Amino acid sequence: MITSNSELTVTLSQHNIRILIADDHPLFRLGLSSAVRQNTHIEVVAEAADGETALTNIADLDPDVAVLDIDMPKLNGLGVAREMRLQKLRAQIVFLTAHDGEDLFDSAMDLGANAYLLKDSALTEISVAIEAVAAGDFYVTPTMTAHLIKRRARSRQLAKGFPGLEELTPIERRIIQMVAANKSSRDIADALGLQPRTVENRRTAICDKLGLHGPNALLKFVLEHRSQISDVSS
Repeated sequence: MITSNSELTVTLSQHNIRILIADDHPLFRLGLSSAVRQNTHIEVVAEAADGETALTNIADLDPDVAVLDIDMPKLNGLGVAREMRLQKLRAQIVFLTAHDGEDLFDSAMDLGANAYLLKDSALTEISVAIEAVAAGDFYVTPTMTAHLIKRRARSRQLAKGFPGLEELTPIERRIIQMVAANKSSRDIADALGLQPRTVENRRTAICDKLGLHGPNALLKFVLEHRSQISDVSS
């Protein structure tokens, strides 16, 4: 779901939305912090100037939302997101970038970004994006919606080529998404509260529905179609 300034309706929880802001430019970080502090529902619990510090703070403080600059020293925003997934950290991710390229956008989406903001409009959009992702929605800078539309068109094309995707159950959709995120069957079992054998049986059922055969067929499929899988599986 895409949320815009004009259509956002959020039912906020009783507690504030706790966020971390990570950006290596002090003045820009200060501007973001000042902008979100004007919203009484958002609490900045930490700031970081590099990816390693950001990751440590996310693990220690458990914020609801992590606002991550993609270009940071030591560990960039994409690297932080990968480590967050590996460590099973729950924070929703808002990416910031000065670049509007499609490849970078796809990389961020593949890592499970909940919002994607261009820096030239971030100060006016940041609070809306944070409230959106905290409410379970998705936000993208309006000028980037063309990339999102193209991404979803590719997903629809994939679904036409593999009609069995429409037959997947919700749990099977979640499993295929986690396989696309390089999760092992044991990792998936732990995350979903299932037995590893159950996950293996589900993976076999997914392969049957998609007409996939041979060793590691499902893994090969998701690696080939990674950028489409995250949208088909949502």
